[in-house]
Amino acid sequence: MAEPRTPPVPVAPERAAPRWKSGAAAVIEVRGLRVSFDERVILDGLDLEVRFGERMVILGSSGGGKTTLLKAMLGAYRPDAGKVLVFGRDLGAMSEEDLNEMRRRWGVLFQNSALYNSMTVGENVGLPLREHTRLDDHIIEMMVKMKLELVGLQDFEALKPAQLSGGMAKRVALARAIALDPEILFYDEPTTGLDPVTSGAIMALINDLAAKTGATSVIVTQDMRCAFTCADRIALLHHGRVAALGTPEEFRASADPLVKQFINGEPDGPIPLRWGGRDYAEEILGASREILDRLPGRRNRRETGGAETGAPAGKGST
Repeated sequence: MAEPRTPPVPVAPERAAPRWKSGAAAVIEVRGLRVSFDERVILDGLDLEVRFGERMVILGSSGGGKTTLLKAMLGAYRPDAGKVLVFGRDLGAMSEEDLNEMRRRWGVLFQNSALYNSMTVGENVGLPLREHTRLDDHIIEMMVKMKLELVGLQDFEALKPAQLSGGMAKRVALARAIALDPEILFYDEPTTGLDPVTSGAIMALINDLAAKTGATSVIVTQDMRCAFTCADRIALLHHGRVAALGTPEEFRASADPLVKQFINGEPDGPIPLRWGGRDYAEEILGASREILDRLPGRRNRRETGGAETGAPAGKGST
């Protein structure tokens, strides 16, 4: 069996010029998006445009709304307010049937790869073709080989997911994501859990596929190396909105404390290490007082103005 090929990793200064241009038509438009769960607001009036052919990287701290925004772009969440327009159509106003038809125009690389363990590599990659087309089996087999070749895994069709490394599983999932030749590719944490070399190979594939297929790419990540290697533009989320938007070069040169803290991994700055509005010390002290007040002796002293009930009489008592 042939060894999987590892494409060279392009570094940011040497990458090809972006295909998107300022003023190009927006493929995805997010307007005033608000999403909440119970009383917790995740996205609060967020605005963002993703232009045709660009690689948009979405950054943000853990729990900052990156995945929520991605799922809203996929039509998985109905927003409390605002709109998500893809190819000019409001996802929130579409029927489930129309939404499923729309989803054929994009591919998704899930964070955990989401391969079916009972299927072979070839069956996983060919699944979208069998479900959404009427192609003959031999045509599907040819297309599976082509997609696996694009991700450097030719002749791996017969393996099961359990026989793959984490990086190889990501590549198989990427081959499945491009099976229907999508116009948009969504990547959810594509390098999470991978070693630096394998991460570099995935980054190279992201850039290579963008160049070869012309697909627009939306990449959710916390990996700054991935962001600077793959992005045409970067959107940094904070407090449910886009707090900074620009090219990798603009992010590197930014004096914004939020941007500097995030890209340098600094512990002190606008992004807090502890979330929550209550005072921790007061909460602990308050809880301690409540526990003490429940003790029998403490309760008796409080009820008798400080004297212990049932205490022995002092000297001189009769």
